[in-house]
Formats: sequence, C-alpha cells, structure tokens
Amino acid sequence: MSEETKKISEQTENEQSAKTADKNEKKGFLTESKIELITAIFLGITALLMAWATWIGSLHGGNQATNYAKSNNLAAEGNSEYNRASQIYLSDMLAWSTIMDYKFDQDIANAKGDTVSSELIQNKLDAYIDQNCSSEFAEAAGQMTEGMTSPFDVEGFSESYFIKTNELLAESQAALEEGKQDNSNGDAFNLVTVIYSLILFLLGIVGVFKSIPNRAIILGVSVIGCVMATVYMLTLPMPTGFDLSSFF
Repeated sequence: MSEETKKISEQTENEQSAKTADKNEKKGFLTESKIELITAIFLGITALLMAWATWIGSLHGGNQATNYAKSNNLAAEGNSEYNRASQIYLSDMLAWSTIMDYKFDQDIANAKGDTVSSELIQNKLDAYIDQNCSSEFAEAAGQMTEGMTSPFDVEGFSESYFIKTNELLAESQAALEEGKQDNSNGDAFNLVTVIYSLILFLLGIVGVFKSIPNRAIILGVSVIGCVMATVYMLTLPMPTGFDLSSFF
C-alpha cells in the first residue's frame, strides 16, 4: 500500500470517527451546545443571587451596628438613671432619719402637754417632708402599718426607685441581643456569598474539560450547589424593617 493510500485511509477513518462522535453527541441528553447554554444561564443566575446575598448581608451588618450603638446609649442612660435613683434613695433615707428626730421631739412635747411646741414641730415636719422628700416617699409613708419601722418596709417601695433604670437596661439588653442576631444572620449571608463564589468558579471551568461527561459532572455539581445555597439563603430572616419597595 502506497503512502498516499494510507493517508486517504486515515483521513476516511478520522471522518468516520468524527461522524460517529457527532451522532453519539446528538443522541445524548446533554450535548455540548446544551451544556454551554445551561452554564451561561447559571452563571447569570448565580451572579445575581450572589449580589443579592451580599446586599442583604450588608443590611444585616448595618442593623448590627445600629443596634449595638442603641444598646450602648440605653446602657449609658440606664446607668445615669441608676445614679440618680440611688441619690434620691439615699436622700430619702437621710430624710427619714431627720423625720424620726422631729417625731421624737414632738413625742416629748406631747408628753409634757406642750401643745404649742408640738404644733410648731408638726409644721416644721410638714415643711421638711414637702421640701426634702420625694412624692413616692410621702406616699409610702402613708401606707405604713403597725410593725413597720420606716416607709422602706412597704412592699415594693425600695424597688420603685429603680423602675426606670431596669426598663432602660432591659431595652439595652434587648437591643444587644438583636444586634447579636443581626451579626449571626450577616455571617450566614456571607457564607452564602462564599458558596456562590465557589459555584461561579466551577461554572467558569466547565469549558476547560474536553469530555462531555466531565463537563456534565462539573455542571451538575454547580447546579446542585446553587440550588442548595439558595434554599439555605431563603431560610434566613430578612433584616428588621426590610421593605424592598422603599428603595425605589
């Protein structure tokens, strides 16, 4: 067989092999053109989903910063209110000590039958209470029963000084917990963003492989990963107060 005949024979075999491969490709579910189309579609979808996850994650981060700042402000206000309440509490305790001195002097005057001195002491006592005691203290003094040695024995009176303090500190703690939750949600969206980045990488290298089955495997892993990441993202809560229409 001549050299020219060999070349013709090899060319014929190559053409037949190419035709056979083309027929096999057409018979398969995933052809090269279909793989390229699906890859292009999921590249676009994944890029959009990644942008969405990044945006929502940044909104959670903004809420986190806002809630932490709110928590700090409320805590500072609560501490200030605690100091104010403590001062009033100590002032009323000192006032009660002075009131007891007046009462003692009045009892002595009454024991002596000195009604004039008793009335003068009572007038001083009323003026002192009006000028130096809180309204809560005066109310508690009126609720005293036998066996009580001071208004501070009245149930709930001592705690009443710190009601506003406790409310502010409770609000501060609630804002802190909400900030922690925003931080956790933001981290979760960042994880989704990382997964989408990996999927984009896999979709980008699909065309590197020459074999259709290899391309199909990489594409399949990418599609499954994209679906799973999206399902996980949909389970995550949106930022507090989020309203898409407000951005338009």
